Order: sequence, then structure tokens, then C-alpha cells
Amino acid sequence: MISFKKANVYLNNKKIVRTSLVVEGNKFTSFKTNKGIELPNKYIIVPGFIEEHIHGANGMDTMYPNKNALDVIASSLVRSGTTSFLATTMTMSRGAIKKALNNVSNKKYHPGEAKILGVHLEGPFIAKEYKGAQDDKYILEPNINDMKTFIKASNHKIKVVTLAPEKASPAFLTFLKKNHIVISAGHSNAKYQDVKKAMKYGLGCTTHTYNAMSKLHHRDIGLVGAALLEKDLYAELILDFEHVSKEAAEILFKNKGKDKLVLITDSMEARYKKSGTYHLGTFPVYVENGRAVLKNGQLAGSILEMNVALRNAKETFKLSLEDTINLASKNVRDNLSLDKLGEIKIGNLADFVIIDKDFNVYQTYVNGKLVYSKKGFNL
Repeated sequence: MISFKKANVYLNNKKIVRTSLVVEGNKFTSFKTNKGIELPNKYIIVPGFIEEHIHGANGMDTMYPNKNALDVIASSLVRSGTTSFLATTMTMSRGAIKKALNNVSNKKYHPGEAKILGVHLEGPFIAKEYKGAQDDKYILEPNINDMKTFIKASNHKIKVVTLAPEKASPAFLTFLKKNHIVISAGHSNAKYQDVKKAMKYGLGCTTHTYNAMSKLHHRDIGLVGAALLEKDLYAELILDFEHVSKEAAEILFKNKGKDKLVLITDSMEARYKKSGTYHLGTFPVYVENGRAVLKNGQLAGSILEMNVALRNAKETFKLSLEDTINLASKNVRDNLSLDKLGEIKIGNLADFVIIDKDFNVYQTYVNGKLVYSKKGFNL
């Protein structure tokens, strides 16, 4: 059992209150106790951060065939307050994708790790015109047979598919929806009407909005325009000021509001590492001064950490700490239709983080267990 007899706690995604908090087993069980830790006012207990789009960290990538790659990623993310994530794949050969999906399917949870909730399949059903850092020789036309193979390889753990909606048939989109998979538009040359049509069959999100998608034009607003205009679409955002400018982020926030924006890192293996040469998919990536790029200068993922993304969001959007936290917890939960996560309330899984008002992470807990403590921090 873990108990805080007095602490600042962000309760029920509503407000921060000075209260007690009790964790028994892997769940929050009570807000009443006279025993336990009194947490100084500087610190706040908030829901654990959920990353729905991340390729790698600490020298490892989801696509790596070595069995411990996912262990390394999962054990690294907790230092940034991430308690759960979707392992994100790349557009590579069918065999490489199946191997990565098998690895996620077979991954066993180890103490000290963030939880893998499933897979974000980014490609291979994308458009060549906006391939980004994806290898176009492995791009596939959306087809149900391949999708069935991928679902089977993952043991039904695919939670999100990023695709080009202009290439996907209603039958393909309906198949994804029937399998409870979130459909996200990205790496796409879609016209606005392509997006509108896909929304009728389940499209609900845009992938790393602004990046690798058809641009806003006054005669056809494209996928960027659709993300801004359509209130029902969730929008992912990499808020590192490399993938989007501060002003572009502000425009997106003003259009989506505080409930439809989802912060992501889209981080690759160089997260937590020094500048140098790394890999993403089949390409070498050069990391320097906070930027990860291909040889031609094309951005290739990020080295962003989730607590830094939240700090950037609070400052850029002039948000309260409460509303900022939701961008990496409640909104992700709602987009992915997750249960028992993203909120501190009785009966929910005890995934939480102790931070300060500047989003520095002091401790991270997963399923009620301490998995990370900042060096020198003692309760």
C-alpha cells in the first residue's frame, strides 16, 4: 500500500486539491487516510503521461528485431513521466513489420517499465508524396488481407493505424473500425473531400498535424485544413518547435480547443542520447542541436520528452497546469478509448507522476509501484 496523508493531487481531471491519496495493489482506493507521506506544497501528483506515438528511445526502436529493444524503451520512458505508450512501427517490409508486431505481442511487463498498451501502425498504407522519413519502396495499397495479417501478428494489439485516407476504401476503413482500431490520417496527400468521406467511415484523428500532409490552400484546404476545421477530429502535435512553429501550434490550439489536442513526442532512438548518427526505419538519422534529420534535411522523428512537450504547451497556450496535463492523459485516453487510465479516481489504475509546476519529474508510479525516482529526491 502507498498512502499520502496530505498532497496536492489533480483529481478527476477537474482540479488540484490538497487531499489524501491511498493506493492498494494496482489501483487508487481512497482519498481518506491519516497515515502516510505528507508531500510538500511544491509537488503535485498527476495522472501518468500516455504516449500514443513513439518509435524509440535510449538507442532502441520498435522495429529492431532484438528482443530486448522494447524493454529498453519501456524502462527509459518513465524518467519523463510516461507510464504507458503505443509502440509505433514504420513503413518497412511486411516481414519486418510482422516481426515488430510479434515482439509487441510477446512482450512481458517487467518492474520498472512503462506499460505497452499496444501498437500504432504508422504506414505502410501511406502516400508517396508525403512519405516523410518512411521508405517509399515498402508503401502498400490499403488492403484487408495485409491488415488481417498484421492484426494476427500483433495478437489483436493494433490500436491506431496511420494511413492516407485518399487511398483507403470504405470497406478498408470499416474493417478497421469494426476491429476497434483508431483511424488517423497522416503521410497523406488528401483533399478535403477525401477527409470528409473517410470521416463517415471512422477517421477520427490526424497524425503529427502539419507534418507530412497536404497543406492548406485557399481552393482546397487539404488535410491540414481539415484538421483545423473539423471539430470532431483529434489532432496529434509534436510540440518541440522543430516540427511546428509556436505560431502554427497556437493556430491549431485555437481551432481544436483544449479537449481535441493530443501531445505526442514521435521520438526516435536518440531520445536520451547525445548528438550523433542513429537510425529510423531503413535510414540513417543525424541528430544535432535538438534536431533529428535525414541526409537531405528531412525531419525524422524527434528527441522530445513528454514532460518537455507539456512545459512547452503550458507556456505556448497560456494554459493552467490542469488543462495542460490533460493533453497527455485525458485527451489520449479519450482518443484511444482507454479504460481505467488517464485520470486519478477511485478504481482507476494507479499510474501517476509526482511533478512540480515546471513539469520536472520526481517520481513515476506504474500500477501502484514506484518505477522511477529522480536522483537525490526523497519523500
